[in-house]
Amino acid sequence: MKKVLSVLWFFLVLYLFFLCIELMGGSFKLIGKEAAHGLFAATSNPFAGLLIGLLATSIMQSSSTTTSIVVGMVAAGSLSIEQAVPMVMGANIGTTVTNMIVSLGHMRMRKEYELAFAGATVHDFFNLCSVTLFLPLEIAFHPIQRTAILIEELFVGVGGSTFHSPFKMLVKPLVQLIERLGRSIVGNDQVLGIILVAVALGLLIFALSRMVKIMRGALANRLEVIVDRYLFTSTFRALLIGLVVTAVVQSSSVTTSLVVPLMGTGIVKIEAAFPYMVGANIGTTVTAILASLVTGSSSALTIALCHLLFNIFGTAVFLPLGRIPIWMAKTLGRVTARHRWVGPVYVFFAFFVLPAILMLLF
Repeated sequence: MKKVLSVLWFFLVLYLFFLCIELMGGSFKLIGKEAAHGLFAATSNPFAGLLIGLLATSIMQSSSTTTSIVVGMVAAGSLSIEQAVPMVMGANIGTTVTNMIVSLGHMRMRKEYELAFAGATVHDFFNLCSVTLFLPLEIAFHPIQRTAILIEELFVGVGGSTFHSPFKMLVKPLVQLIERLGRSIVGNDQVLGIILVAVALGLLIFALSRMVKIMRGALANRLEVIVDRYLFTSTFRALLIGLVVTAVVQSSSVTTSLVVPLMGTGIVKIEAAFPYMVGANIGTTVTAILASLVTGSSSALTIALCHLLFNIFGTAVFLPLGRIPIWMAKTLGRVTARHRWVGPVYVFFAFFVLPAILMLLF
């Protein structure tokens, strides 16, 4: 009976974890959705476009939302494909901020904090490496755009398609109820967004701490066996699981954040989780592709395919060279463990302050 209650408690906490991530994303949209929309058409400079995609995704906590907005604007003719490609690259970087926020929940335990923060930032460094290589190539030669146009021609005449994430079906109604109740009490969306972000962060840390405690206790050994035998036994399997799960739930923030506590507790090694993170990058492009098919615009489909191809090309280069982003992440993890203030400062400046400052310069 005790084991059954432990399992039920785990799934309840897991649901709370999912709910907090969805609530946090919705709350950021309340704070800055209109500002984020306004950012997209602000410039034709590719480096500024990259920063816009990064900052907008950091605000909204969802690369799927950012890329879907970009797809819609391309379909409407508000953005060219050349302007949009750097934005979806920036969205890839911005979506990793959720992982890092989750890793901050391990701050009290030095070794866990080191492992969790390194595990969270390896996704970030993979995307940074991909952007560093492919953005200059895209500006000079347009290999991603040209390949996407060739593929797009195969999809001419394909109708719209919709897909409903089971993850969103579970948590979205409660999030919407919370937002409606909040509006009736507070009234101002921006103030409500700030309050809900604070609540979501507090509950996220609580849920994370409970999950970690359960993993250390009765379920730890079983989880380790399941992970070792089934989930991360090979690079290809981990990549495929990350891709499929993210395509189903339509949120790389959720699927990658879920692995961060496993890395923090030592159940999953960063080397084993890295292909899973890379697979999640590919899986998250499904939402934009579906959105582009709904628009019926060839340009919209092209930019959605650009997002997919960017992640495939990045995987082809940096999955075999995984030791580079893994080394970068481990180094930052060690620094963060020694100086714990580095973690939150890195998140705040790298994803919000620095992009905003650089955008002003561009």
